[in-house]
Parts: sequence; C-alpha cells; structure tokens
Amino acid sequence: MILLWRHILRAHIAPFLFSTSVLTFIFLLQFIMQKLDQLAGKGLSAGVIIELIVMNLAWMVVLAVPMAVLVATLMAFGTMASTNEITAMRASGMSLYRMITPVFITAVLVCILLVQFNNEVLPDANHRAKILLTDIYRKKPTFSLMPGLFSQDISGYSILVRKTFEQSNDLEGVTIFDYTNTALTTTVSAQTGTISFSPDYRKLIMDLRNGEIHEINNQTFEQYRTIKFEKHRIAMNADGFEFQRSAEAMFSRGDRELSAQAMRQIVDSLSALQQQSMDRIATLQRQDLDRIFSPSTTPMDGGQTNPTFDALTRTSVLRSTVESEFNRIDYYARQVREYTVEIHKKYSIPFASIVFVLIGVPLGIMARKGTFGVAASLSLGFFLLYWAFLIGGEKLADRGFTEPWIGMWIANIVLGLLGVYLTIRTARENLIIDWSSLERLVPKGWRTQGEPA
Repeated sequence: MILLWRHILRAHIAPFLFSTSVLTFIFLLQFIMQKLDQLAGKGLSAGVIIELIVMNLAWMVVLAVPMAVLVATLMAFGTMASTNEITAMRASGMSLYRMITPVFITAVLVCILLVQFNNEVLPDANHRAKILLTDIYRKKPTFSLMPGLFSQDISGYSILVRKTFEQSNDLEGVTIFDYTNTALTTTVSAQTGTISFSPDYRKLIMDLRNGEIHEINNQTFEQYRTIKFEKHRIAMNADGFEFQRSAEAMFSRGDRELSAQAMRQIVDSLSALQQQSMDRIATLQRQDLDRIFSPSTTPMDGGQTNPTFDALTRTSVLRSTVESEFNRIDYYARQVREYTVEIHKKYSIPFASIVFVLIGVPLGIMARKGTFGVAASLSLGFFLLYWAFLIGGEKLADRGFTEPWIGMWIANIVLGLLGVYLTIRTARENLIIDWSSLERLVPKGWRTQGEPA
C-alpha cells in the first residue's frame, strides 16, 4: 500500500512543478504587459524593476498553486488511466478512495502551507510592493504621464505630453486643459516644461516655458483672452498621484497587506465602535424625547417661552445627531464587511486545492489522457467557473447583498459538491477489468488459469 501511495504521489510531482511554473509565468507576463508602458523608458534601474516583480510574485503563487493542483491531478490520474495502472490497482482490490487518500492528504498540507503563506508572507510582500511603487512615483513624477496620451489622473485637469525624458523630469509639447473653474475654460500650452512635487508631496508643480494661455467664458461665450508667457507655474493637487500623504502611505496597511489575525482585531474594534454608536442613538432617543415633550422653562426674548419652537429645535438637533450616528454605523458596517471578506479569502483560495483534487481525480480517470494540453483544456472551464463565483461573491459581499462567508466560499461549496458527486460515482462503478489491455503487463509465456498455452 505504501509503495502504491508513493508511486501515485511521484506521478504528481513533475506535473505539479511544471504547471506551477507555467501558470506563474502566465501571471508574470500579464503583470509585465500591464506595467511595461509605465516602467519602460522611465530611467529605472534593472534592480528596481526586478524587485518590483519579485514582490508581486507572492500573489501570483497564491493563485497559481491551487490551479496547479488541478492540472497535476488531471495529468497524473489521466496518465495512470491511459496506461491501465488504475485498472491494475482496482483489480488488486484497491478502491478509488485509497488511491485518492495520499493526494488528498497532500492537498490538505498544501492548503495549510498556503494559509500560512497568505498570513505571513503575502501581506509583507504587498506592503513592500506598495512602498516601492511610492518610491518610484517620488523619483519620477512623469511615471503616470504617457507620451501622446491624455492623463486625467489629477482631478480637474487633462494633461497631454508629447515627449518625456528618461534621465530627467523635463517635458516637451505640454498641453493642459483646466476645468477647475466652471465659469472658465482654460487651455495652457507650452513648448517645454518641468514637473516636480512640492516638499510635502501634496502639490504637483509644473514649470512651463514659452507658451500661451487661452481662456473663454463658459457663460456668455463672449469673453476670450490670450496670454503669452516665457515662464509660468501651475500647482495642482497631487491626489491622483497618491503622494499627498506619502509618509502615511508608506506605513499604513490596507486589507491586502494585513494578516487574518490583524484584520480580526480591526473587525472587533469596528464592531465595538458600531455598538457604541447604536447605544448613543438609544440614549439620545430616550433623553431627548423626554425633553422635547416636557414644557420648556427657558425664557425667550421678551421674557416668554415658546414650547413649540423649543420642541422643533430639539427635534431638528436630535434628527441631525441620529443621522450622523447612522452614517457612522453604515461606514463601520462597510469596513467590517470588507475586512471580513478579505479574511475569508485568505482561507477559501487555499482550500480550493482540496476541492480541485476531488474534481481532478474522477475527470482524469474519465479522460484517460495525461497530456498537459488535455489537462489544461479540462481545467480551463473549472478555472473560469471558480473565479466567476469568487469574484462575483466578493462583489456581492462587499456591497452587502450576501454574507461574506457565503460570497467567498460559494465557489468551493459548488465545486466541492460536484467533486464529491463525481468521485462517489466513479468509485461505485462496477469493476470491469479489460484483460486484453492487461496482457501488455503480463510477461510472455504466462497465461491465466484455464487459458490454453
């Protein structure tokens, strides 16, 4: 039994490593294609680019490993089925459940390791990647300006640059459309310019040279003004470049940069704040309702009181206060949902390794082919189905349409039930041994009992 288990696991090693490498390479190519136009031609050293890629390999591994488990299982059991090893093991009295056991145990170990990876390595890698991108932005303000394309990263401005330079922050052929003043449409054009950040990174400074400013009144369309300049400076809010609070951005962590334990503590704190707001609403309603309907003793101008006016004033104040508390409760609830969704995601994606084993074993046996092409073709449909459920569930959970655990586990539940059904159905099939296919395993000169020589 132990030898057969070793043989089954050995059949998975090479396909697993191969498929993990291929899938990681595909994710890497996708990442490079997305960032290539932003990284190339910016004067960044190869070491910085490599470091950025390495930091982003963490999330690629998290996604690639469960997929590789499915591909490896399909290839291994497909190969064993095509070479009649599955038939031989069944003929020797080994059930399908025993064949799955070593693979299932290994998948559980992979799941545990991925959970540890998600909580120990992935948050730090995401955080360091974020800091590195911030450093790149600081070093090169032209990072988000693509030559020949309009950039609308800064609110109220549309910027077109014809040419940027790798070794400096100089610009050529600058055109800026200013929409910050609704009464005027301002167009600024310059032959050359320089872009930089203010010392606190809250402003994006553009020093332009040799250009013109065109202004037109949007209300009457009668006033048009043209100004020529040799030097002109424009200071824009750097909100779109995310540098206005660079010091905080470097050290604060989002939900993808925290472990599950850290997010649970945040959820507990937010829940406590939410309960405090609910308690304040209840207290305000009890106290202020008594004050509203009690006669006022506060004299108004002229030495008289107006109970109706006082009651309306207190009612307005109470309403405003209660609405403010309800807004806080809604905000805390959204934050709790987002963090809870991320917590479940750290466990649901690794658990997919176990689910894909239940899917891959019966499909591999039914396919009876262990090539990578067949395994990849069969896996593609399940990948698409899984990620559709995962992404859709995450969106629904973030918006409060479903519970976070349902949104993040529905993919595992559906595919897990399908895998259990396929596994049980395959295991319950009648044992039909194809003796003609087994003749290749019997040495020449041997015959079964009762068969003439």
